[in-house]
Amino acid sequence: MRSPITTHVLDTASGRPARAVMVVLERLEGTFREVAKGITNEDGRIADMLPPGEVPTGTYRISFDTGAYYRAQGLPVFYPSVSITFEVDAADEHYHVPLLLSPYGYSTYRGS
Repeated sequence: MRSPITTHVLDTASGRPARAVMVVLERLEGTFREVAKGITNEDGRIADMLPPGEVPTGTYRISFDTGAYYRAQGLPVFYPSVSITFEVDAADEHYHVPLLLSPYGYSTYRGS
């Protein structure tokens, strides 16, 4: 089994996975509270953000430290952080939240 919430960061400017990006996952409980964090691997993924099994329904936010990623490459930083807020409405489903990243833009979608 895999984590019910996973992510993948692709650097669309370089055409490669974004390695070593710090990612924080939070759940809204009155305020956002950290529930997990990790660093993307060589393939730009974090597959073990949470232990396998069901995930509580609710509002989540996943934040990516894009500033540190670009600074480590000696590149300018326009978006120092990217945060994506999303809803988990079925505890037994898998939620894949990818980030397509470039120095001056980003995009996301619900993956599979």
